[in-house]
Amino acid sequence: MKNSSEENMELTYAEMAALTPKERLERNPLSALYSKFRVHYYRDVFKRINSRELSLTTTEVYCVEIIHNLGNPTIQEFSNFIGISSPNATYKVNSLIKKGYVKKVQSDKDKREFYLDVTEKYYRYYNINEKYLDIVENRLKDNLSPEEFEIFNNTLKKIYNEMMPEVDLEN
Repeated sequence: MKNSSEENMELTYAEMAALTPKERLERNPLSALYSKFRVHYYRDVFKRINSRELSLTTTEVYCVEIIHNLGNPTIQEFSNFIGISSPNATYKVNSLIKKGYVKKVQSDKDKREFYLDVTEKYYRYYNINEKYLDIVENRLKDNLSPEEFEIFNNTLKKIYNEMMPEVDLEN
């Protein structure tokens, strides 16, 4: 008997691409949910770029999000995480600094070392995206029993902590 991940592997890329959102939801709910969140986020990013509300390119948006999620990385840690050269990472970081979304903070222990931190300008942008997650969370609370909501949150925590070691933001 095949498990669901083996069944998913049997589909070709063309077959997977041809699935409707409803079929994708039935086949792999996590993938469908993740896609829906991504599409909402991308739409929001493009809306902000087109309205000149956001002075970042899409690549810069991804970079500043990664810096934020890594929690004060050095340029080298940022570079290693996204798999680009240090000079390329430095170029991207300097652009984010110039636009006011990132700042360098000198280490208290080693004055030669600097950490990257996001600025208030980033948080003003970021909070707009967080509001959508708050809306979805409130809808979940309204539609699930307290026990179901707790199970859902515990499942998400398990996925975050145990199921995705490839994206360890702590190390």
